[in-house]
Amino acid sequence: MNASELQPIEQFLQTHAPFDALPDDVISRCAREITIGYYAKASAFVEFDPINPKLYLVRSGAFEVRDPQGVLVDRVAEGECFGFSTLLSGEKVVNKVAILEDGLIYHLPHTLFSELRSHHRQFDTFFTRAFAQRLRNEHKFKAKDHTTTSRITNMMAHQPVSIEKHANVCEAAKLMRDNRVSSVLVLDNNQLVGIVTDRDLRNRVLAEGIGGEAVVESVMTKHPQSIAPNALVFEAMLLMSEHNIHHLPVVENNQARGMVTSTDILRSQSSQPLLLIGEIDRQDSIEKLIHVSKQIPVLLQNLISADARAEEIGRILTSVTDALTRRLIVLNQQLLGKAPMAFCWLAFGSQGRQDQVACSDQDNGLLLAEEPDEFAAAYFDKLSHAVCKGLDLCGYIYCPGEIMAQNPKWRMPLKKWQNKFSQWVSAPDPKALMHASIFFDMRAVYGPHSLFDELQSTVLDQTKDNDIFLAGMTANALQQTPPLGFFRKFVLERDGSEVKGMDLKHKGSALINDIGRIYALSAGIKEVNTAKRIRLLMDANIINRKDALNLADAHEFIAHMRLANQGYQANNNLTVSNYLMPQHLSSLLRHQLRDAFKVVHDAQSGLKLKFMRSF
Repeated sequence: MNASELQPIEQFLQTHAPFDALPDDVISRCAREITIGYYAKASAFVEFDPINPKLYLVRSGAFEVRDPQGVLVDRVAEGECFGFSTLLSGEKVVNKVAILEDGLIYHLPHTLFSELRSHHRQFDTFFTRAFAQRLRNEHKFKAKDHTTTSRITNMMAHQPVSIEKHANVCEAAKLMRDNRVSSVLVLDNNQLVGIVTDRDLRNRVLAEGIGGEAVVESVMTKHPQSIAPNALVFEAMLLMSEHNIHHLPVVENNQARGMVTSTDILRSQSSQPLLLIGEIDRQDSIEKLIHVSKQIPVLLQNLISADARAEEIGRILTSVTDALTRRLIVLNQQLLGKAPMAFCWLAFGSQGRQDQVACSDQDNGLLLAEEPDEFAAAYFDKLSHAVCKGLDLCGYIYCPGEIMAQNPKWRMPLKKWQNKFSQWVSAPDPKALMHASIFFDMRAVYGPHSLFDELQSTVLDQTKDNDIFLAGMTANALQQTPPLGFFRKFVLERDGSEVKGMDLKHKGSALINDIGRIYALSAGIKEVNTAKRIRLLMDANIINRKDALNLADAHEFIAHMRLANQGYQANNNLTVSNYLMPQHLSSLLRHQLRDAFKVVHDAQSGLKLKFMRSF
């Protein structure tokens, strides 16, 4: 290369550590010996030369280092390096480097790298520390695989023992004995229809004097509780605890994929969230319950430190909130007496969607089975005020907009709730719809699900394919946009002279929640969790696969950044908020955040095109 070609390389080295500490003549030599490689995203991974290892210095683009199992080890962008682990250890390359975007890389020969380490202490120290950090990263990412964030598929018994429903009880018992298992799944044309456990054989066969020739179908537990392979181990533990069962079939598309037992779970690590929920369920006074709730912020920090997925953190925290709510209802009913009628405690917003984070306030309501008389009205007024007060004392502050069960406006019988939703759907006033959107993310936390299902079915029947309503919801959703300006620069919010930063909730996560909600309501989908809504919309071909996956990735990434930022704020005794300052991010994370906001922008454009085309 001639001098004009070497000059940009020299200038780049002079501005990036550790080359910036080298003398000018050494930098010039590096520039002469460097070779340049172009790496296209379409290639997927960087190909390494095992005979001639080298240092890779990123000039442009973005890359991820992953171990042989695919676990993330490091992310590198402009001015950062990879390949030094092999140069320092002398071992062969085992990690893979994924190409996130097209880029240029400067290659520094192994011999020159070794020479620079020998003659320049700062250069050597830089890469020694980088290597140590890489080892810590590998340990951190591998250590996070605990019960809280690991999945059922990692621990379940594959190829579960099964039998046809028309087989007899004696055959089922022999099958269990020969395979040394305590349960057998019952199938009908490869579809799961029941389960027979050793407890069933004792209680339904021996104790009842039934002979071994009885068909399995007559003694099995029909339609057993089940769980999906990608569910969390924590969720399996919670399901077993709630239903007092010890065997949980793992089912996908109604096909039995495996079995998880209480013994399997006992062998795994204990789960801090489940222990906390168990502790909540054991409290016999509201004062003790408030004391136990002080552990929730610690749980959140532990989950953030473990680098758990944002979706998983939201589900775990919401499960704790649900348990706390249910216990408050039970304890207050012990004080007030039995409820005069059936009722459901409804959760709206983030608790409804199961994506709670720090700073969550209350959004709840009460669904009554029928119109209350004077006594019943007074009872539910006392109960709802007591529960809302308890939640506030446990850290879930009162809703600033008064969307709480203690507000008579949101404490109604089924008919009035149905009429309220009908008003929003049939005559969609823009201002009213803006305030009402939170109610369309609703879930029953306590009470008979049949009562809740009746309300939800009525709502979805009215929203499905309702062009006017969906256009109104879309118009409201498009009033907020991602914080990107011209040239894709971040737009920061200000409060007087203070720069707050980027609002990752209202300008990020909330926009994706809006998109998922509108599409789901248009299709009559019951699911209210945003990530699950997106997956269902993709499965139904309502959103094409590429756009759905991009939106799901953006949703997870923005939520993860929001949680990580809140963890940083809490650890540094700062006010916990949804605002992020972009200068606190690496160049790679800034780039990824811009890409995520661009995905949200494009999804909003698609929403407008689909639901506002005729308006």
